[in-house]
Amino acid sequence: MAKPPPSAAASAAAGRGPAHHRTRLLLLILVAVAASAFTAGYLLRGAPVGPCDTRGDPVDIATARAGGAAARPLGFMKSKLVLLVSHELSLSGGPLLLMELAFLLRHVGCQVVWITNQRLEGTNDVSYSLEHKMLNHGVQVLPARGQEAIETALKADLVILNTAVAGKWLDAVLKDNVPQVLPKILWWIHEMRGHYFKLEYVKHLPLVAGAMIDSHITAEYWKSRTHDRLNIQMPQTYVVHLGNSKELTEVAEDNVARRVLREHIRESLGVRSEDLLFAIINSVSRGKGQDLFLQAFHQSLQLIQNQKLEVPKVHAVVVGSDMNAQTKFETQLREFVAKNGIHDRVHFVNKTLAVAPYLAAIDVLVQNSQARGECFGRITIEAMAFKLPVLGTAAGGTTEIVLDGSTGLLHPAGKEGVTPLARNMVRLASHVEQRVSMGNKGYARVKERFMEHHMAERIATVLKEVLHKQSRQHPHS
Repeated sequence: MAKPPPSAAASAAAGRGPAHHRTRLLLLILVAVAASAFTAGYLLRGAPVGPCDTRGDPVDIATARAGGAAARPLGFMKSKLVLLVSHELSLSGGPLLLMELAFLLRHVGCQVVWITNQRLEGTNDVSYSLEHKMLNHGVQVLPARGQEAIETALKADLVILNTAVAGKWLDAVLKDNVPQVLPKILWWIHEMRGHYFKLEYVKHLPLVAGAMIDSHITAEYWKSRTHDRLNIQMPQTYVVHLGNSKELTEVAEDNVARRVLREHIRESLGVRSEDLLFAIINSVSRGKGQDLFLQAFHQSLQLIQNQKLEVPKVHAVVVGSDMNAQTKFETQLREFVAKNGIHDRVHFVNKTLAVAPYLAAIDVLVQNSQARGECFGRITIEAMAFKLPVLGTAAGGTTEIVLDGSTGLLHPAGKEGVTPLARNMVRLASHVEQRVSMGNKGYARVKERFMEHHMAERIATVLKEVLHKQSRQHPHS
């Protein structure tokens, strides 16, 4: 990231030497990038936790176990051996979230072993970098196949499979040892798309110790789809909402860092400090709804013009573009912008995990995922930590995060949602007090439900349940 303008750092100084502030600001910017890399886009939010027994009505144990938050909720995992199996090692949400869990467990003295089931052939700089980071945190990295992987699975106190696709590792590697390992597997599921419901992936799902899913709506979806489509039953299922990392929270709550990041990003985009930025921050694909977002943005410009509204100059920012891929969908997005003559109002930013600088720079986040929506949508709570109102589709995990009319506004998924989204954009462009109020309420909601310690407490509750279930089934092990 480029160095922030000296004037911004100088203006931020208040009673301390400029060298101190310059160093602090640069460090904070680095923290912003690092925090974004490990909280990007995916990866325990919303309602109070609760295992949701998908064989019956949801069972909420959060109330029964309420009390002062322990300083180290995962402390009971000290000296335990945990095997983490990821379907891949990449900068996507699932692997990054599992890495966060690995570091939380290592922090309390847990022995953690990592296996990546599907590795890209040849040298992969991203995989190498992530493996190196895990090794630096004391996480042991093993090949997916081989006797050492089998022995680790058999010895482990807990095995966590990450995503539905990781289920393929069981038969491929463990073979005859699968029945011995199934009772100590916790299956962490993030998928919300129908093509993941394949028997080859999840045939062992009914026999594992439990499933952990990021939202109630996704848990219900898995319950119905596995029953209706695959004729299998979900195991005990725990709904665990995600939380923001301490690093991202520190940046979000530091006014100086936010101001410097805001000035820097806006300067790079060529927009003024008083302009109003609506942004969608997701990988560019039809399922994320960037096309409908741009259609709504174009309609909002027409509404502002037709109604002669006095509002700041508005811009749309699409973060998550891929300049090199030049996919058909991305080409269509750019053609739409050119055809409607709004190229001076729309800004494409290449895909990045450094989302904190953009959250500091924008005014409103648009979460426009289509069909069933996001399983959770972590970027939503990250935006709320920056006191941003959220305009989201009324689908998926977004409905468990955004309080319609309070912390943001919801609109339907699909083409029928374009005009409501456009009107919501005009509404927030016209009423600064609503933007501020929604942003503050969203921030309060994050502080109440979606912090890292909330996530750790929720996961701790699940791990205790799973380990306790094992001790009952195998009292002499």
